Amino acid sequence: MSIKYRIVLASAVSLLILGACNNKTGNAPAAGDIAATVNGTPISKSTVDQIIGQRSAMSQPDSPETRKVIIDQLAMQMLISQEAIKKNLDKTPEVAEQIDLTRQGILANAFVEDYMKNNPVSDDMLKAEYDKVKAQMSGTEYKARHILVNKEALAKDIIAKLKKNPKLFGSLAKQYSKDPGSRNEGGELGWFDPRGMVPEFGAAVAKLAKGKFTLEPVKTQYGYHVILLEDTRTHEPPTFDQVKPQLAKQLQQQNLKKMIDDMMAKAKIEITAAPAAAPAVSPAAPAKKPE
Repeated sequence: MSIKYRIVLASAVSLLILGACNNKTGNAPAAGDIAATVNGTPISKSTVDQIIGQRSAMSQPDSPETRKVIIDQLAMQMLISQEAIKKNLDKTPEVAEQIDLTRQGILANAFVEDYMKNNPVSDDMLKAEYDKVKAQMSGTEYKARHILVNKEALAKDIIAKLKKNPKLFGSLAKQYSKDPGSRNEGGELGWFDPRGMVPEFGAAVAKLAKGKFTLEPVKTQYGYHVILLEDTRTHEPPTFDQVKPQLAKQLQQQNLKKMIDDMMAKAKIEITAAPAAAPAVSPAAPAKKPE
């Protein structure tokens, strides 16, 4: 689950840029941690490993060829950054600000990783959260068809036809339904939890007996529905062990968000210049109808 305060990982390439720009004061890697040097400035193996790790997360293989390509790219970037430093571009306000923002991003990410590592969620907290999720996911699922039309009179006419021959439901759905997702399937909706439907639809389905259809049109914000209930089943939620990793991540992110909210509330943040309003956009001219 993503959260508003998620902090994007700074790339290892950004780390190299910072290392190049701060070369005079930075700590040199150990002799055994050097993958290459550019005019005497080292590129560490750990930097290459970070980029490999990012690519592995995207299912890109780790191979000698891949590492060679990465080192070549980093060497080229290091060489260009060295030339930029010779021209004192790292001291220009615009570039210095970008470097500072990148540094802030790396530090913020390091803080988040440290928080996640040192603030694990207890099993008691996870089991309490699981009980809440389990209660929400438990219940009955329904398998149904529906025919959606704009007019109540048409819905009543369809119901009259079904009273004479219930087997016509599929063909009537293909003929009359305006739901593009189910019309060609004879109104088939598959299995669903009624709590995921609009309230009027969910309530109507829950009242039907298996094999029966609604004798009155069901009105929702989308129009008028004729609903046929085909089957029901008890929905079994996943086990605790199945969802434990996901719940742990979710709770950690919730705790992180709360902590950052508290930090923001306690911090002295002063906005000295209000953001400029977006320029007014004139309405677009209507499209010309084809002749």
